[in-house]
Amino acid sequence: METLKREIKEVIISSLQLEDITPENIVDSDPLFGEGLGLDSIDALELGVALKKKIGVKFTSESEESKKHFASVDALAEYITAQNAGK
Repeated sequence: METLKREIKEVIISSLQLEDITPENIVDSDPLFGEGLGLDSIDALELGVALKKKIGVKFTSESEESKKHFASVDALAEYITAQNAGK
């Protein structure tokens, strides 16, 4: 799971071009939006596309459900692990 979390962090940094942030700067449980990394809805869209390309996971179009998955690195890792288990 730690490897997956690091990969998620690297995708966040590269796809959103966060130049001054390293994977070590992102706390797994911190929110990605608002007070955490300060990402917005456009960032969420870009991140979703990047995760689909890099990791092969798809997200539903239901906004409330997707918000839950994008809450933190921990939430993304749990969702991706669950999706991969269902394959």
